[in-house]
Amino acid sequence: MNIDDLEWQSRTLGGISPRLVTMLVEQGEVELLVQAASEQGDWFCAQAAARELSRAGEVERALGVLEPFIEAGWNRARWERAKVLLEAGRVQQALDAVRPDEEGLASEWVCHDFAELLAKAGRLDEAITVLTPHLDREWILSTLVELTESQGCDEQVLELIAPRAQRARGEERWSFRPTNAQDLEAQVLERAGRVEEAVQTLGADIAAGHFLVQNTLVAYAELLRRHGRVEELRVLGTGKHAGEVLAYYAQALEDDGQAGEAEAVLRHFTATAEYPDRFRWPLIELLSRQGRIDEAVEVGRPAFDYHDACLFEGVIHLLHEAGRLNDALALLDERSAEFVEEHSSWFTSNRIWLLGEAGRHEEALAYAGTLPPDMYGLTASKAWILEEIGRVEEALALLQADTEVRPSEVAELLIRHGRAAAAIAGMPSLAEQHAASRRRDAAAQASRGPNDPPF
Repeated sequence: MNIDDLEWQSRTLGGISPRLVTMLVEQGEVELLVQAASEQGDWFCAQAAARELSRAGEVERALGVLEPFIEAGWNRARWERAKVLLEAGRVQQALDAVRPDEEGLASEWVCHDFAELLAKAGRLDEAITVLTPHLDREWILSTLVELTESQGCDEQVLELIAPRAQRARGEERWSFRPTNAQDLEAQVLERAGRVEEAVQTLGADIAAGHFLVQNTLVAYAELLRRHGRVEELRVLGTGKHAGEVLAYYAQALEDDGQAGEAEAVLRHFTATAEYPDRFRWPLIELLSRQGRIDEAVEVGRPAFDYHDACLFEGVIHLLHEAGRLNDALALLDERSAEFVEEHSSWFTSNRIWLLGEAGRHEEALAYAGTLPPDMYGLTASKAWILEEIGRVEEALALLQADTEVRPSEVAELLIRHGRAAAAIAGMPSLAEQHAASRRRDAAAQASRGPNDPPF
Protein backbone atom coordinates (compact mmCIF):
# COMPACT_ATOMS: atom_id res chain seq x y z
CA MET A 1 0.00 0.00 0.00
CA ASN A 2 1.45 3.30 -1.14
CA ILE A 3 0.26 6.80 -0.20
CA ASP A 4 1.17 8.19 -3.63
CA ASP A 5 -1.01 5.53 -5.27
CA LEU A 6 -3.88 6.30 -2.91
CA GLU A 7 -3.60 10.03 -3.54
CA TRP A 8 -3.62 9.38 -7.29
CA GLN A 9 -6.67 7.15 -6.92
CA SER A 10 -8.52 9.75 -4.88
CA ARG A 11 -7.64 12.53 -7.30
CA THR A 12 -8.44 10.70 -10.57
CA LEU A 13 -11.05 8.13 -9.43
CA GLY A 14 -8.66 5.45 -10.63
CA GLY A 15 -8.26 1.90 -9.42
CA ILE A 16 -11.64 0.29 -8.87
CA SER A 17 -13.70 3.42 -9.41
CA PRO A 18 -16.65 4.61 -7.29
CA ARG A 19 -18.96 3.68 -10.17
CA LEU A 20 -17.72 0.08 -10.15
CA VAL A 21 -17.88 0.00 -6.36
CA THR A 22 -21.51 1.16 -6.45
CA MET A 23 -22.35 -1.62 -8.89
CA LEU A 24 -20.71 -4.17 -6.59
CA VAL A 25 -22.62 -2.85 -3.58
CA GLU A 26 -25.90 -3.03 -5.50
CA GLN A 27 -25.18 -6.69 -6.26
CA GLY A 28 -24.36 -7.45 -2.63
CA GLU A 29 -20.69 -8.20 -3.34
CA VAL A 30 -19.42 -6.93 0.01
CA GLU A 31 -16.95 -9.78 0.47
CA LEU A 32 -15.44 -9.01 -2.92
CA LEU A 33 -14.97 -5.40 -1.79
CA VAL A 34 -13.26 -6.61 1.39
CA GLN A 35 -10.98 -8.84 -0.67
CA ALA A 36 -10.05 -6.05 -3.09
CA ALA A 37 -9.30 -3.72 -0.20
CA SER A 38 -7.07 -6.31 1.46
CA GLU A 39 -5.31 -7.79 -1.56
CA GLN A 40 -5.16 -4.81 -3.91
CA GLY A 41 -5.06 -1.94 -1.41
CA ASP A 42 -7.95 -0.27 -3.16
CA TRP A 43 -9.30 2.64 -1.12
CA PHE A 44 -12.74 2.97 -2.72
CA CYS A 45 -13.37 -0.71 -2.05
CA ALA A 46 -12.19 -0.36 1.54
CA GLN A 47 -14.40 2.67 2.14
CA ALA A 48 -17.51 1.00 0.72
CA ALA A 49 -16.80 -2.29 2.50
CA ALA A 50 -16.42 -0.53 5.83
CA ARG A 51 -19.70 1.31 5.36
CA GLU A 52 -21.61 -1.80 4.33
CA LEU A 53 -20.17 -3.88 7.18
CA SER A 54 -20.98 -1.09 9.63
CA ARG A 55 -24.59 -0.96 8.42
CA ALA A 56 -24.80 -4.70 8.89
CA GLY A 57 -23.59 -4.36 12.49
CA GLU A 58 -20.17 -5.90 11.81
CA VAL A 59 -18.31 -3.03 13.39
CA GLU A 60 -15.04 -4.81 14.20
CA ARG A 61 -14.75 -6.18 10.69
CA ALA A 62 -15.39 -2.71 9.29
CA LEU A 63 -12.63 -1.29 11.48
CA GLY A 64 -10.35 -4.13 10.45
CA VAL A 65 -10.78 -3.28 6.77
CA LEU A 66 -9.71 0.30 7.46
CA GLU A 67 -6.79 -0.45 9.79
CA PRO A 68 -4.11 -1.19 7.14
CA PHE A 69 -4.87 2.12 5.43
CA ILE A 70 -4.63 3.97 8.74
CA GLU A 71 -1.31 2.28 9.49
CA ALA A 72 -0.06 3.35 6.05
CA GLY A 73 -0.83 6.97 6.97
CA TRP A 74 -3.89 7.44 4.77
CA ASN A 75 -5.76 10.21 6.55
CA ARG A 76 -9.13 9.61 4.91
CA ALA A 77 -9.22 6.18 6.54
CA ARG A 78 -9.00 7.84 9.98
CA TRP A 79 -12.12 9.85 9.22
CA GLU A 80 -13.90 6.80 7.88
CA ARG A 81 -13.07 4.94 11.09
CA ALA A 82 -14.56 7.81 13.09
CA LYS A 83 -17.80 7.52 11.10
CA VAL A 84 -17.98 3.78 11.79
CA LEU A 85 -17.43 4.36 15.50
CA LEU A 86 -20.07 7.08 15.56
CA GLU A 87 -22.60 4.89 13.81
CA ALA A 88 -21.89 2.20 16.40
CA GLY A 89 -22.72 4.66 19.18
CA ARG A 90 -19.13 5.02 20.35
CA VAL A 91 -19.37 8.80 20.14
CA GLN A 92 -16.49 9.93 22.32
CA GLN A 93 -14.14 7.40 20.78
CA ALA A 94 -15.15 8.60 17.32
CA LEU A 95 -14.53 12.25 18.11
CA ASP A 96 -11.26 11.61 19.92
CA ALA A 97 -9.99 9.63 16.92
CA VAL A 98 -10.01 12.71 14.68
CA ARG A 99 -10.11 15.68 17.06
CA PRO A 100 -7.97 18.34 15.38
CA ASP A 101 -4.92 19.84 17.02
CA GLU A 102 -3.96 23.51 16.61
CA GLU A 103 -2.68 22.90 13.10
CA GLY A 104 -5.86 21.05 12.18
CA LEU A 105 -8.06 23.85 13.50
CA ALA A 106 -6.32 26.18 11.08
CA SER A 107 -7.47 24.03 8.16
CA GLU A 108 -10.92 24.75 6.77
CA TRP A 109 -11.09 21.20 5.35
CA VAL A 110 -10.35 19.56 8.70
CA CYS A 111 -12.79 21.85 10.50
CA HIS A 112 -15.49 21.11 7.93
CA ASP A 113 -15.14 17.36 8.39
CA PHE A 114 -14.94 17.58 12.17
CA ALA A 115 -17.96 19.89 12.31
CA GLU A 116 -19.99 17.41 10.27
CA LEU A 117 -19.02 14.66 12.70
CA LEU A 118 -19.91 16.82 15.69
CA ALA A 119 -23.30 17.64 14.19
CA LYS A 120 -24.05 13.97 13.60
CA ALA A 121 -23.09 13.35 17.23
CA GLY A 122 -25.62 15.96 18.34
CA ARG A 123 -22.98 18.48 19.43
CA LEU A 124 -24.14 21.34 17.27
CA ASP A 125 -22.76 24.16 19.43
CA GLU A 126 -19.29 22.66 19.17
CA ALA A 127 -19.73 22.25 15.40
CA ILE A 128 -20.61 25.94 15.03
CA THR A 129 -17.60 26.91 17.16
CA VAL A 130 -15.27 24.87 14.95
CA LEU A 131 -16.66 26.42 11.76
CA THR A 132 -16.77 30.04 12.94
CA PRO A 133 -13.11 31.00 12.23
CA HIS A 134 -13.59 29.93 8.60
CA LEU A 135 -16.93 31.54 7.77
CA ASP A 136 -15.41 33.92 5.24
CA ARG A 137 -15.15 30.97 2.89
CA GLU A 138 -18.31 30.48 0.80
CA TRP A 139 -18.47 26.72 1.16
CA ILE A 140 -17.92 26.83 4.92
CA LEU A 141 -20.71 29.39 5.33
CA SER A 142 -22.95 27.11 3.26
CA THR A 143 -21.98 24.20 5.51
CA LEU A 144 -23.01 26.20 8.57
CA VAL A 145 -26.45 26.78 7.05
CA GLU A 146 -26.84 23.14 6.00
CA LEU A 147 -25.80 21.66 9.35
CA THR A 148 -28.13 23.91 11.33
CA GLU A 149 -31.29 23.41 9.32
CA SER A 150 -34.27 22.44 11.53
CA GLN A 151 -32.04 22.54 14.61
CA GLY A 152 -33.71 25.48 16.34
CA CYS A 153 -30.71 27.78 16.17
CA ASP A 154 -31.57 30.06 13.26
CA GLU A 155 -31.13 33.24 15.30
CA GLN A 156 -27.63 32.17 16.32
CA VAL A 157 -26.79 31.46 12.68
CA LEU A 158 -28.18 34.82 11.58
CA GLU A 159 -25.95 36.58 14.10
CA LEU A 160 -22.96 35.01 12.34
CA ILE A 161 -24.18 35.70 8.80
CA ALA A 162 -25.63 39.20 9.20
CA PRO A 163 -22.35 41.16 9.51
CA ARG A 164 -20.95 39.34 6.50
CA ALA A 165 -24.09 40.08 4.47
CA GLN A 166 -23.83 43.73 5.49
CA ARG A 167 -20.24 43.93 4.34
CA ALA A 168 -21.17 42.17 1.07
CA ARG A 169 -23.63 44.97 0.25
CA GLY A 170 -21.26 47.77 1.31
CA GLU A 171 -18.93 50.02 -0.61
CA GLU A 172 -16.00 47.62 -0.40
CA ARG A 173 -18.01 44.61 -1.57
CA TRP A 174 -16.00 43.96 -4.73
CA SER A 175 -13.07 42.70 -2.69
CA PHE A 176 -15.22 40.95 -0.08
CA ARG A 177 -15.84 37.29 0.59
CA PRO A 178 -17.98 35.26 1.15
CA THR A 179 -19.97 36.24 -1.90
CA ASN A 180 -22.97 34.10 -0.88
CA ALA A 181 -23.65 35.80 2.47
CA GLN A 182 -26.73 37.71 1.29
CA ASP A 183 -28.57 34.78 -0.25
CA LEU A 184 -27.73 32.57 2.74
CA GLU A 185 -29.03 35.26 5.10
CA ALA A 186 -32.31 35.30 3.16
CA GLN A 187 -32.43 31.50 3.23
CA VAL A 188 -32.13 31.38 7.01
CA LEU A 189 -34.65 34.21 7.45
CA GLU A 190 -37.08 32.27 5.27
CA ARG A 191 -36.71 29.01 7.17
CA ALA A 192 -37.09 30.92 10.44
CA GLY A 193 -40.51 32.08 9.24
CA ARG A 194 -39.39 35.64 8.52
CA VAL A 195 -40.30 35.49 4.82
CA GLU A 196 -41.32 39.15 4.45
CA GLU A 197 -38.03 40.26 5.94
CA ALA A 198 -36.12 37.93 3.61
CA VAL A 199 -37.94 39.30 0.55
CA GLN A 200 -37.54 42.93 1.56
CA THR A 201 -33.86 42.64 2.50
CA LEU A 202 -32.75 40.74 -0.56
CA GLY A 203 -35.06 42.75 -2.83
CA ALA A 204 -33.52 46.01 -1.64
CA ASP A 205 -30.04 44.66 -2.34
CA ILE A 206 -31.02 43.63 -5.87
CA ALA A 207 -32.79 46.91 -6.60
CA ALA A 208 -29.76 48.91 -5.47
CA GLY A 209 -27.31 46.65 -7.28
CA HIS A 210 -25.64 45.88 -3.98
CA PHE A 211 -24.79 42.24 -4.59
CA LEU A 212 -21.77 40.38 -5.84
CA VAL A 213 -22.72 37.35 -7.92
CA GLN A 214 -25.50 36.10 -10.19
CA ASN A 215 -26.34 33.37 -7.68
CA THR A 216 -27.76 36.03 -5.34
CA LEU A 217 -30.05 37.24 -8.10
CA VAL A 218 -31.21 33.68 -8.76
CA ALA A 219 -31.72 33.08 -5.03
CA TYR A 220 -34.04 36.10 -4.91
CA ALA A 221 -36.02 34.89 -7.93
CA GLU A 222 -36.40 31.42 -6.38
CA LEU A 223 -37.51 32.96 -3.08
CA LEU A 224 -40.18 35.00 -4.83
CA ARG A 225 -41.38 31.99 -6.81
CA ARG A 226 -41.63 29.76 -3.72
CA HIS A 227 -43.94 32.28 -2.10
CA GLY A 228 -46.05 33.15 -5.12
CA ARG A 229 -44.79 36.72 -5.41
CA VAL A 230 -45.65 36.90 -9.10
CA GLU A 231 -45.79 40.69 -9.43
CA GLU A 232 -42.34 41.17 -7.88
CA LEU A 233 -41.05 38.45 -10.18
CA ARG A 234 -42.60 40.22 -13.19
CA VAL A 235 -40.71 43.41 -12.36
CA LEU A 236 -37.50 41.49 -11.78
CA GLY A 237 -37.83 39.04 -14.67
CA THR A 238 -38.80 41.46 -17.43
CA GLY A 239 -36.30 44.17 -16.56
CA LYS A 240 -32.55 44.41 -16.97
CA HIS A 241 -32.06 41.01 -15.33
CA ALA A 242 -34.35 39.17 -17.75
CA GLY A 243 -31.52 37.04 -19.11
CA GLU A 244 -30.89 35.55 -15.70
CA VAL A 245 -34.38 35.31 -14.16
CA LEU A 246 -37.14 35.55 -16.79
CA ALA A 247 -37.47 31.75 -16.66
CA TYR A 248 -38.37 31.96 -12.96
CA TYR A 249 -41.12 34.48 -13.71
CA ALA A 250 -42.48 32.19 -16.42
CA GLN A 251 -42.42 29.25 -14.01
CA ALA A 252 -44.28 31.30 -11.40
CA LEU A 253 -46.95 32.18 -13.96
CA GLU A 254 -47.28 28.51 -14.87
CA ASP A 255 -47.52 27.56 -11.19
CA ASP A 256 -50.32 30.16 -10.90
CA GLY A 257 -52.30 28.60 -13.73
CA GLN A 258 -51.23 31.19 -16.29
CA ALA A 259 -49.29 28.96 -18.68
CA GLY A 260 -50.53 30.96 -21.68
CA GLU A 261 -49.13 34.17 -20.24
CA ALA A 262 -45.84 32.40 -19.44
CA GLU A 263 -45.60 31.23 -23.04
CA ALA A 264 -46.39 34.70 -24.39
CA VAL A 265 -43.66 36.31 -22.26
CA LEU A 266 -41.05 33.77 -23.29
CA ARG A 267 -42.01 34.04 -26.97
CA HIS A 268 -41.79 37.83 -26.78
CA PHE A 269 -38.26 37.77 -25.43
CA THR A 270 -37.20 35.00 -27.82
CA ALA A 271 -38.40 37.17 -30.71
CA THR A 272 -37.10 40.55 -29.56
CA ALA A 273 -34.11 40.16 -27.25
CA GLU A 274 -30.62 40.99 -28.48
CA TYR A 275 -29.48 37.55 -27.31
CA PRO A 276 -32.63 35.42 -27.65
CA ASP A 277 -31.14 31.97 -27.27
CA ARG A 278 -31.05 32.09 -23.46
CA PHE A 279 -34.88 32.13 -23.55
CA ARG A 280 -35.34 29.22 -25.94
CA TRP A 281 -34.84 26.39 -23.47
CA PRO A 282 -37.36 27.62 -20.85
CA LEU A 283 -39.91 27.93 -23.66
CA ILE A 284 -39.04 24.47 -24.98
CA GLU A 285 -39.52 22.99 -21.51
CA LEU A 286 -42.86 24.78 -21.06
CA LEU A 287 -44.17 23.52 -24.40
CA SER A 288 -42.97 19.98 -23.74
CA ARG A 289 -44.78 19.90 -20.38
CA GLN A 290 -47.93 20.65 -22.36
CA GLY A 291 -47.23 17.84 -24.81
CA ARG A 292 -46.52 20.28 -27.66
CA ILE A 293 -43.32 18.57 -28.70
CA ASP A 294 -43.35 19.64 -32.36
CA GLU A 295 -43.64 23.30 -31.37
CA ALA A 296 -40.85 22.84 -28.83
CA VAL A 297 -38.58 21.47 -31.55
CA GLU A 298 -39.32 24.43 -33.81
CA VAL A 299 -38.41 26.86 -31.02
CA GLY A 300 -35.00 25.24 -30.77
CA ARG A 301 -34.35 24.78 -34.48
CA PRO A 302 -32.57 28.12 -35.12
CA ALA A 303 -29.90 27.13 -32.59
CA PHE A 304 -29.38 23.51 -33.66
CA ASP A 305 -26.26 24.15 -35.74
CA TYR A 306 -24.47 26.26 -33.16
CA HIS A 307 -20.91 25.40 -32.30
CA ASP A 308 -21.57 24.04 -28.80
CA ALA A 309 -24.71 22.05 -29.80
CA CYS A 310 -25.96 22.19 -26.20
CA LEU A 311 -29.56 23.14 -26.97
CA PHE A 312 -29.69 20.62 -29.81
CA GLU A 313 -28.57 17.86 -27.48
CA GLY A 314 -31.28 18.91 -25.01
CA VAL A 315 -33.95 18.59 -27.72
CA ILE A 316 -32.63 15.19 -28.76
CA HIS A 317 -33.01 13.94 -25.18
CA LEU A 318 -36.44 15.55 -24.93
CA LEU A 319 -37.59 13.58 -27.97
CA HIS A 320 -36.05 10.44 -26.50
CA GLU A 321 -37.97 10.91 -23.26
CA ALA A 322 -41.17 11.40 -25.27
CA GLY A 323 -40.53 8.10 -27.09
CA ARG A 324 -40.09 9.86 -30.42
CA LEU A 325 -36.83 8.18 -31.35
CA ASN A 326 -37.29 8.27 -35.11
CA ASP A 327 -37.93 12.02 -34.94
CA ALA A 328 -34.73 12.45 -32.94
CA LEU A 329 -32.84 10.45 -35.56
CA ALA A 330 -34.36 12.55 -38.33
CA LEU A 331 -33.12 15.72 -36.64
CA LEU A 332 -29.64 14.25 -36.38
CA ASP A 333 -29.65 13.34 -40.03
CA GLU A 334 -30.68 16.87 -41.03
CA ARG A 335 -27.38 18.28 -39.79
CA SER A 336 -24.87 19.54 -42.30
CA ALA A 337 -21.65 17.75 -43.20
CA GLU A 338 -19.75 20.55 -41.46
CA PHE A 339 -21.71 20.02 -38.24
CA VAL A 340 -21.14 16.26 -38.33
CA GLU A 341 -17.42 16.75 -38.89
CA GLU A 342 -17.14 19.24 -36.03
CA HIS A 343 -19.05 16.97 -33.61
CA SER A 344 -18.09 13.62 -35.09
CA SER A 345 -17.80 11.44 -31.97
CA TRP A 346 -20.83 13.08 -30.32
CA PHE A 347 -22.91 12.68 -33.47
CA THR A 348 -22.02 9.06 -34.11
CA SER A 349 -22.41 7.89 -30.52
CA ASN A 350 -25.82 9.56 -30.27
CA ARG A 351 -26.94 8.11 -33.58
CA ILE A 352 -25.94 4.60 -32.55
CA TRP A 353 -27.59 5.10 -29.15
CA LEU A 354 -30.87 6.27 -30.68
CA LEU A 355 -30.90 3.41 -33.20
CA GLY A 356 -30.37 0.99 -30.33
CA GLU A 357 -33.10 2.59 -28.22
CA ALA A 358 -35.42 2.34 -31.21
CA GLY A 359 -34.70 -1.39 -31.50
CA ARG A 360 -32.92 -0.93 -34.83
CA HIS A 361 -29.87 -2.88 -33.66
CA GLU A 362 -28.70 -4.35 -36.95
CA GLU A 363 -28.97 -0.94 -38.57
CA ALA A 364 -26.87 0.50 -35.72
CA LEU A 365 -24.17 -2.13 -36.23
CA ALA A 366 -24.18 -1.56 -39.98
CA TYR A 367 -23.81 2.18 -39.46
CA ALA A 368 -20.99 1.63 -36.98
CA GLY A 369 -19.25 -0.48 -39.61
CA THR A 370 -19.07 2.53 -41.94
CA LEU A 371 -17.13 4.61 -39.44
CA PRO A 372 -13.35 4.88 -38.89
CA PRO A 373 -12.50 2.10 -36.40
CA ASP A 374 -10.37 4.44 -34.29
CA MET A 375 -13.16 6.97 -33.75
CA TYR A 376 -13.43 7.94 -30.10
CA GLY A 377 -16.13 6.00 -28.25
CA LEU A 378 -17.05 3.78 -31.20
CA THR A 379 -15.97 0.52 -29.56
CA ALA A 380 -18.07 1.21 -26.47
CA SER A 381 -21.10 2.11 -28.60
CA LYS A 382 -20.82 -1.08 -30.66
CA ALA A 383 -20.33 -3.17 -27.53
CA TRP A 384 -23.47 -1.65 -26.02
CA ILE A 385 -25.51 -2.63 -29.08
CA LEU A 386 -24.12 -6.18 -28.97
CA GLU A 387 -24.93 -6.41 -25.27
CA GLU A 388 -28.47 -5.13 -25.90
CA ILE A 389 -29.17 -8.01 -28.31
CA GLY A 390 -27.64 -10.63 -26.03
CA ARG A 391 -24.30 -11.06 -27.80
CA VAL A 392 -22.41 -10.51 -24.56
CA GLU A 393 -19.29 -12.51 -25.40
CA GLU A 394 -18.85 -10.60 -28.65
CA ALA A 395 -19.24 -7.33 -26.78
CA LEU A 396 -16.67 -8.46 -24.22
CA ALA A 397 -14.18 -9.54 -26.87
CA LEU A 398 -14.62 -6.23 -28.69
CA LEU A 399 -13.87 -4.21 -25.55
CA GLN A 400 -10.91 -6.39 -24.57
CA ALA A 401 -9.33 -6.11 -28.02
CA ASP A 402 -9.29 -2.30 -28.01
CA THR A 403 -6.27 -1.00 -26.10
CA GLU A 404 -7.90 2.44 -25.81
CA VAL A 405 -10.84 1.06 -23.82
CA ARG A 406 -10.54 1.57 -20.08
CA PRO A 407 -10.38 -1.63 -18.00
CA SER A 408 -13.36 -0.37 -16.03
CA GLU A 409 -15.59 -0.62 -19.12
CA VAL A 410 -14.82 -4.32 -19.38
CA ALA A 411 -15.41 -4.72 -15.66
CA GLU A 412 -18.78 -2.95 -15.84
CA LEU A 413 -20.02 -5.32 -18.52
CA LEU A 414 -18.93 -8.35 -16.49
CA ILE A 415 -20.56 -7.05 -13.32
CA ARG A 416 -23.83 -6.37 -15.15
CA HIS A 417 -23.87 -10.03 -16.15
CA GLY A 418 -23.17 -11.49 -12.74
CA ARG A 419 -19.44 -12.03 -13.17
CA ALA A 420 -18.19 -9.65 -10.50
CA ALA A 421 -15.26 -11.80 -9.38
CA ALA A 422 -13.94 -12.01 -12.94
CA ALA A 423 -14.42 -8.28 -13.33
CA ILE A 424 -12.26 -7.42 -10.33
CA ALA A 425 -9.69 -10.11 -11.08
CA GLY A 426 -9.21 -8.62 -14.55
CA MET A 427 -8.59 -5.10 -13.29
CA PRO A 428 -4.98 -3.89 -13.20
CA SER A 429 -3.80 -3.14 -9.69
CA LEU A 430 -3.85 0.37 -8.34
CA ALA A 431 -0.06 0.56 -8.58
CA GLU A 432 -0.14 -0.63 -12.21
CA GLN A 433 -2.78 1.91 -13.17
CA HIS A 434 -0.84 4.71 -11.49
CA ALA A 435 2.36 3.68 -13.26
CA ALA A 436 0.54 3.60 -16.61
CA SER A 437 -0.83 7.08 -15.90
CA ARG A 438 2.68 8.38 -15.22
CA ARG A 439 3.89 6.90 -18.51
CA ARG A 440 1.05 8.57 -20.42
CA ASP A 441 1.79 11.90 -18.78
CA ALA A 442 5.49 11.59 -19.59
CA ALA A 443 4.75 10.72 -23.22
CA ALA A 444 2.37 13.67 -23.53
CA GLN A 445 4.97 15.98 -22.02
CA ALA A 446 7.64 14.71 -24.40
CA SER A 447 5.39 15.26 -27.42
CA ARG A 448 4.78 18.92 -26.59
CA GLY A 449 6.78 21.57 -28.34
CA PRO A 450 8.76 24.18 -26.37
CA ASN A 451 6.01 26.78 -26.89
CA ASP A 452 3.03 24.54 -26.22
CA PRO A 453 0.92 25.28 -23.15
CA PRO A 454 1.13 22.67 -20.37
CA PHE A 455 -2.54 21.71 -20.72
